Amino acid sequence: MVPGFEHLHRMTALLLAERVAEDGRILVLGAGGGLELQAFASFRPGWRFDGVDPSAAMLELARRILGPLAPRVRLHEGTIDMAPEGPFDGATCLLTLHFLPREERLRTLIEVKRRLAPGAPFVVAHHSFPQDPKGKALWLERFAAFALESGMPAAQMSGAIAAIGERLPALSPEEDHALLRDAGFEGVDLFYAGFTFRGWVAYGP
Repeated sequence: MVPGFEHLHRMTALLLAERVAEDGRILVLGAGGGLELQAFASFRPGWRFDGVDPSAAMLELARRILGPLAPRVRLHEGTIDMAPEGPFDGATCLLTLHFLPREERLRTLIEVKRRLAPGAPFVVAHHSFPQDPKGKALWLERFAAFALESGMPAAQMSGAIAAIGERLPALSPEEDHALLRDAGFEGVDLFYAGFTFRGWVAYGP
């Protein structure tokens, strides 16, 4: 249901590699499931990772997915507050921040920035679409059409769209961009857009 899901991982790895050395240390927030950790660890054999996720079950799935790559990854159950202090050479947060209300999202971004080395890249992507009634309805309809074409059953799709529109604390792309700046990140640039999803790369000061 995420347009270009595998390419999103590849683009994220490339953006990290612009500044992260071959033996870099990377913080992965929302690491449950392990797919992005697997992609990043396969991309650079010298990178080491700390993955954080509030779900013990998803972290266990990540361990299974990582297989022989697991020794290069330390997994931590909880929110950003459970992440090591760093400093990290880079960080990612993919498909996670849209679950957090604005104030908690800002606090999380500030805590990520605090753990980064100077100039380190931070790559983030999540649901981010217009929040005015007309724009919101249009982009949710487009996302629903993509999900249906991707094989999601229509009955399940209607419930998912209602949940995203009514309960997900999503922000507009303009608000998300501003929040990264408010958290203290510099050089904030959009690198990914797929229907209701947006992704940015930003840097610690």
